[in-house]
Amino acid sequence: MNRINRRDFLKSTGALALANALPAQAAGELVVGFVYPGPRNDYGWNQGHAQAAAKIKKMPGVKVLEEENVPETLQVQQTMEGMIRQDGAKVIFATSYGYLDPHVLKMAEKYPKVRFVWAGVWGPAKRPPNVGSVWGFIDQLGYLGGVVAAQMSKTKKLGWVAAKPVPQVLIDINAFTLGARSVDPSMTVRLIFTGDWWLPVKEAESANALMDQNCDVVACDSQSPRVVVETAEKRGMMTLGYHVNQADLAPKGYLTGMEWDWATPYALHIKAAQQGKPMVNVMRGGLKEGFVKASPFGASVSPAVKAKASEIRARMVAGKYPVFKGEIKDNKGAVTIPAGEVREQPDPVLDGMNYLVDGVLGQI
Repeated sequence: MNRINRRDFLKSTGALALANALPAQAAGELVVGFVYPGPRNDYGWNQGHAQAAAKIKKMPGVKVLEEENVPETLQVQQTMEGMIRQDGAKVIFATSYGYLDPHVLKMAEKYPKVRFVWAGVWGPAKRPPNVGSVWGFIDQLGYLGGVVAAQMSKTKKLGWVAAKPVPQVLIDINAFTLGARSVDPSMTVRLIFTGDWWLPVKEAESANALMDQNCDVVACDSQSPRVVVETAEKRGMMTLGYHVNQADLAPKGYLTGMEWDWATPYALHIKAAQQGKPMVNVMRGGLKEGFVKASPFGASVSPAVKAKASEIRARMVAGKYPVFKGEIKDNKGAVTIPAGEVREQPDPVLDGMNYLVDGVLGQI
């Protein structure tokens, strides 16, 4: 029965067959399901969640289900419902931003006793009691990446291949730029939006275009930075990773990376379910809470660069180094954060991160 594709399960079972088909669960075992929009080994977003699932599997009393390459269509509802009805899942980790509305919301209403954990940032809308939003302050690592990139760059021109101009992306680009300009105010970041999360050909073209403009460090926030990292390595340029560690793809040019550590918040949700505690609707954390982490430094990074970045990271872990502190202007000259004001870890959506800071050469 477990070999049957969960997307087809509900089509092939009636109520009587379902009652006889449900697998027996070990006493006290909590079944949790992970649903990925792409492959688990993509060197990117999906792999980061799969690494978390691997850690969750080691928790006592937990059984983990995984389904990859599930599009943001009715298929994700079928997959989640299959996990619930076929396997008895009580917690579903929906790892794609587009899974929430309407798919997770519909399943949450249909199965009020199942907890749905969504990887994304939501606005001030109605939040079902059994749906939780999880997000990490990865902009802290964007800032650190900018600090490293600015010290390593010889051209003072950095590049960023971005997917879409949404607040979650803009906050990372802004933090990266602020980090670079904290080292050298003359640093600039050239930006290209591809228009979608996974467009390998366009990502390669964008990376090449940035390097043709003399950007000697290139970062990327697509579903998988693999193409950008490998393209830069072939041209002898430096790169910063995202989502997971891509160091083995670029042994010469990899500087460091911005990684999620999804296992930390996911384990908190699982423990709450095991203990019968209420669902946490909004769960946030950064370096201090262990929701994000920096990739190890690459071989080319000097001891002095490592020391400066490590010192700032330690202050961030201690909660004593905010990224967004005024005066900050956007790339059109308007003041977005006044002088003397500190924006303590902004939520990219609720705090209106819909601008690019001074130093970013690109359009929204």
